[in-house]
Order: sequence, then structure tokens, then C-alpha cells
Amino acid sequence: MKRILLTLTVFISATCMFGQGAKNIKINEVLTHNTASLQDEYGNHLPWIELVNISFTTYNIRGMFITTNREVLNPKLPAPQRIAMMQIIPNGEPKTSIAGRQHLLLFLNSYPARGSLHFETPVVEGQPTWVALYDGNGIDLIDSISVPAMAENKSFARVKDGDERWDVKAVEAVTPGINNFVQINETKVSRLKRDDPHGFGITILSMGIVFTCLGLLYVFFTLLGKALAKNKKKSKRKSRFSEHPKVIITHPDPEEVKKHMNKSQNEAIEIAVASLALEEEKAVYVSVISLALEQYQNDIHDYESGIITIKPHKSRWHSEFTNINASK
Repeated sequence: MKRILLTLTVFISATCMFGQGAKNIKINEVLTHNTASLQDEYGNHLPWIELVNISFTTYNIRGMFITTNREVLNPKLPAPQRIAMMQIIPNGEPKTSIAGRQHLLLFLNSYPARGSLHFETPVVEGQPTWVALYDGNGIDLIDSISVPAMAENKSFARVKDGDERWDVKAVEAVTPGINNFVQINETKVSRLKRDDPHGFGITILSMGIVFTCLGLLYVFFTLLGKALAKNKKKSKRKSRFSEHPKVIITHPDPEEVKKHMNKSQNEAIEIAVASLALEEEKAVYVSVISLALEQYQNDIHDYESGIITIKPHKSRWHSEFTNINASK
């Protein structure tokens, strides 16, 4: 009894581990209308599907089945009839052992004689296609996807590997055998040319920045002018108050008042004396000028005859004896 229980436990554990590993295999990308995309070993452009192992451990998908026939969804079909509508992934192919986070490509509309990864599974180009991956028992559906009608060389793929979201990928964005999400490094100039080929966006953005800066400058200088004008008014008020100082009235000391009064009296006397002396000098000047005017008006002055009289003067130099000696 113990042996039976142990055997059942091992069998159930192995089955669970197998089932869990199989569920990590996903249909990742499908291209149904291939005219210029990926080529097979013989240079043919065939429809293809991409499988991915979303786990971090290796899993061998040999013995699984690929189909595009929706009739296999009929639950009343026995396993042999369902398997007859499918194409088995053969044994003995090293590529069927998919490492963790790795991919595998399978070609459809082909012949198994061309290789172990070529299948006769039919695909109608330009038509919607249903693709399914079944477990080796032919009963358990591992993964499936309904592919819409696709244009030439476009694929239907998950947004990221193993993601639940699907999207149509452009011709230049098809990624057979690699991660669906590819980080493309492009310069800002290239991105700008791609997003705004005619330059309308950058024009609106630049003009918006310019006018915004002008508006900020206008507000700044307006506020600055008002502040300076207000400051100028305050300075004018202060200058007016400084030109007209307050008069402080105090009660003087009587002794100081007497001293100032005596001093002022003495100063007044000195000023009066100086003014009297000045008046006397003025009187003298006036008298002299009046006398001169009187003489001029009465023609009182000396007359000269205009004759010069020279009288000889006798000296020892006029003697004859001196002149005779001088001639010798």
C-alpha cells in the first residue's frame, strides 16, 4: 500500500511539474503573409510562428502539437482524431530544447522533409488565422491566438515577451527570434524629425517659449518700475523734511540773555562809530572834488609862454687854460 501511494505521489508531482513547465511555453509572434521577411534555409519566404520560454529553466517541447484547424476545439473529439488534425514537433531536434527566456521559430505551409522545424500546417495569406499549441497528449491546450488578416510582412505579436497584450508590428519592427520589445537608441534630432516632420510642433513650442519669456520680462520690469517709483517718492518726502527742520523752543537762561544783550549793544556802537568815520571821509572827498570842479569852471590855472630861456653858467671848464691843455 505504501509503495502504491509513493508511486502515485511521484506520478502526480511529475505531472504537475510537467504541466507547469509546458505552460511557460507561449506563442509570442506570428507572421502569416511573408514576401520579404525572414527566409528559411532554402531562401523561401514562409509563414512562421515564434515560441518563447518565459521561465528561467530549459524546457523541451518535443512531442507537442501545432495546428491552425479550429475543429480541434470540439470537446467531443477523441484524442486520436484531434491529433490527426495537428502537426507534431519531432524528437531528436536540439533546437526544440528551449532555454530560459529564449525563442524558437517554426515554419508553416512547408514540408517536413525540409527540416524538423518545417510543418505542413496550412496558412491562408491575407486571411485571419487561428494558431494553437497543444500538449503531447493532444488534449491540453497550452496556448492559442487568433491572428487578424495581416498585410504583407507585418506580424501579430505580444507587446513584450509573454505579455497578455498583442499588437500589429510594422515591417521594420518585426522581431523573429529576439525579444518583441526592442529598445531603439535614436538621437533627439532623429526622434524630432520622425515625430514632427514638417516642423509645426517645434515652431509652436519655440514661439510659445519666446512669448512666455517676454511676458515674464514685462511683468518683472513693470513691478520693478513701480517699486523704484515708490522708493523715489519716499526719498523726496525725506528730503523735504530735512530742508525744513523742526524748530525747538527752549527757555533761555537770564544771565545768558544779558550777556548777549550787552554784546549786541557794543557791536551796535562800534558799527555806528565806523559809519560816522566813513561819513567824515566821504565829506572830505566830496569837498576836494567840489573844489577841483570849481577851479575848472572858473578857468583858474597857470599859463605857460612856450619859450625856453637858457642862461649860460660859468665854470672852470670854460677857462682858456683848460681848453689849451685839453687840445695838446
